Amino acid sequence: MRKLKLQMQITIDGFIAGPAGEMDWMTSDWDEGLKQHVRDITDPVDCILLGRKLAEGLIPYWASHPQEEGAEKINTTSKIVFTKTLSTSPWENTTLAKGELVEEITKLKKQPGKDMLVYGGANFVSALIRYDLIDDYHLLVDSVAIGKGLPIFHNLTTTQNFKLIKSSPFPCGITAQHYRRREV
Repeated sequence: MRKLKLQMQITIDGFIAGPAGEMDWMTSDWDEGLKQHVRDITDPVDCILLGRKLAEGLIPYWASHPQEEGAEKINTTSKIVFTKTLSTSPWENTTLAKGELVEEITKLKKQPGKDMLVYGGANFVSALIRYDLIDDYHLLVDSVAIGKGLPIFHNLTTTQNFKLIKSSPFPCGITAQHYRRREV
């Protein structure tokens, strides 16, 4: 069965963006070790999952910046955008998922293929976490606290326990943390 992996850059206090979606806190001066770490996560992926709000910014950005590192992977990998509002996809290499979240993800995991990667946004990822649909958590923790913002671990209906698989600090100030859910 295919795995669903989350890769997300977060603040040390657990936010993925400021209250209005600000991302000016993110460290973007990644060192080569962190770049390779992210390539190791994304290389075995053949499908990217996104919520509509993030897709509206992310897909056009990478399509218009093909020279940037990582753009080729994002642009050439098939994408599925989860939406209740769009009726057709305005983006190349992208399909829409409009059904019930748990059913759609379960169906995707059973299809042949490589691992899938989810980038977000906050509400979409929160729902995936709440319904225990993510297999591997790859959190890139910036050494910054913003005090308030958009979390991904909210609206949980039960306590979720995790097992730290690996933690890797990088000179740019980011610590990569890999977790899996632990059954108690």
